[in-house]
Amino acid sequence: MSITLIYPTPDAGWAGQRLEGVLNHTLAGQEVRAIRTAKKLVSLKGQRLLFALALGDTGTNLEYIRMLAQLRKEPKLLEGCTAGIIVDGAGELYTKSAAAELALALNRAGCALVGRPLVEATGSLANFDVQAKNLGADRMGAYRHAARELAERVETFSLPQKERPQLLVLHASSHHTSNTMDLWSKVRERVEGRCTIHEIGLRNGTLCDCSGCPYTMCLHFGEQGGCFYGGVMQDEVYPAVRTADALVLLCPNYNDALSANLTACINRLTALFRLTRFYDKAVFAIVVSGYSGGDVVARQVISAMNMNKSFYLPQNFALIETANAPREALALPGVEDRLEAFSQRILDTLCR
Repeated sequence: MSITLIYPTPDAGWAGQRLEGVLNHTLAGQEVRAIRTAKKLVSLKGQRLLFALALGDTGTNLEYIRMLAQLRKEPKLLEGCTAGIIVDGAGELYTKSAAAELALALNRAGCALVGRPLVEATGSLANFDVQAKNLGADRMGAYRHAARELAERVETFSLPQKERPQLLVLHASSHHTSNTMDLWSKVRERVEGRCTIHEIGLRNGTLCDCSGCPYTMCLHFGEQGGCFYGGVMQDEVYPAVRTADALVLLCPNYNDALSANLTACINRLTALFRLTRFYDKAVFAIVVSGYSGGDVVARQVISAMNMNKSFYLPQNFALIETANAPREALALPGVEDRLEAFSQRILDTLCR
């Protein structure tokens, strides 16, 4: 299997020499098709992609902007593709925000992303200090190692499928007034015949957020299957995540952000993450905004669950709708078709 390298030509004044060197090291000896301009972004269905993006001091790359526009215009451009992302910045800002924006565009164009799909290089490479220490290497050595490891996973990864996969649904919404819950109920009707579904509501009771315990303490409690703060996370969520093949996050838009309880839940997954990666578990989301901003919340899910916590991101992972009044979501034009397509994506991703 070969890799297609999508590498938008950097702007004048930012040649991206460092990224060029890393790519030469990462892809040495491999059969590679390189795409440098938006006009060449064609005939890519079903391919393994490595998207390498060099950003200048202002966090921009004009050829990338043209590619971004094309990805957003063509929802089937990357159908069946699997990708990883390398973002190399001239400064200390914008690399991660650019990566989240790109990841959502790739995903909505039909592309899946492997767990932990991002290799991020800030201008100083200071974000590689921990990895460099663990590897006994310098920052550049850690950067090269991460890029090569990502390329190998992109080229070889395939999500396991099951006869009857386990689906864990996490929410913090009221069943009586929530458009998000209304949409999930329709999805559940379509998938429960082929999936075993476990729902956990985080709305009632106290869910403590992660307080950033020292690494050794977090690791200690994680090794015992728990967390210092216990509660619903230790008693219900951790065991359910361990056995789940996929998570479905129900995400109403609260002030252009995930709800507080859902955010706390994601943060508290760290103790479990200390012991294992979630590469072989998928994440889906239903995002409902009262007025706008569904893309902002979807990017947060990608950043937290796919880039950070290593969950696999299936193509078109999120159903994103806008509805305000109770029951409005189920009356949206074309919503039945979108519900059917989203439900079928869950089944196609998880089921043999």
